[in-house]
Amino acid sequence: MRHVPAEIQFRSDVTVELVRSNASDADVLFAARVSTQGEKTLEGAQADDVDASRSKGLINYLMRDRHGSPFEHNSMTFYVQAPIFVFREFMRHRMASYNEESGRYRELNPVFYVPGADRNLIQEGKPGAYNFLPGTAEQTELVQAEARKTSTEAFESYQRMLDAGIAREVARIVLPLNIFSSMYVTMNARALMNFLSLRTLREGSHFPSFPQREIEMCAEKMETHFAELMPYTYEAFGNNGRVAP
Repeated sequence: MRHVPAEIQFRSDVTVELVRSNASDADVLFAARVSTQGEKTLEGAQADDVDASRSKGLINYLMRDRHGSPFEHNSMTFYVQAPIFVFREFMRHRMASYNEESGRYRELNPVFYVPGADRNLIQEGKPGAYNFLPGTAEQTELVQAEARKTSTEAFESYQRMLDAGIAREVARIVLPLNIFSSMYVTMNARALMNFLSLRTLREGSHFPSFPQREIEMCAEKMETHFAELMPYTYEAFGNNGRVAP
């Protein structure tokens, strides 16, 4: 008899942790200045950039006029836990590197996403021009109850197949998209700004986007780390309509 897994868990949140970074505003400055000054070390750029207003001005110019390549000379690696349907949206962004846990090589944990009470449920309008509105208490209860029920039934089916000796890669086919997975995602600031411009809804955006709430939850956490690592770059991103250069 196989080991009985932990009790099924239901979550309405996501996890985003910054696990490694080599990213600062100085990275943008030294990359940009090689265009006009030839060879220049990162240490030299940092020494020259005591003048904050001058540094901010150069970064804002690069952002405003969409000189994008200087924003690529840095790296941020995030550890993300989220339901699989969120990862499918993540991986449409091809300016990043991904490594996700594999249901072929390990037994998946019984952790499933269930929308919280504050998750909007009603779509009003049509694709491309719609809003999401709160549901009633009864609708919220229905969504949560059905999600828990089907998740539990699916995982029990998965477990029965594993107990019968069925390969993990076959048994996993019954699992729903709200099961949690985990991955590392690595990207530079230019790629991250592209991601944020599409996966957050913010006032002041030149090109408003209407992301699914669950991937926006991930984007919001990534944005917090970005703002802390590269404050001048982040400020210029916001001041110029949240458009990736």
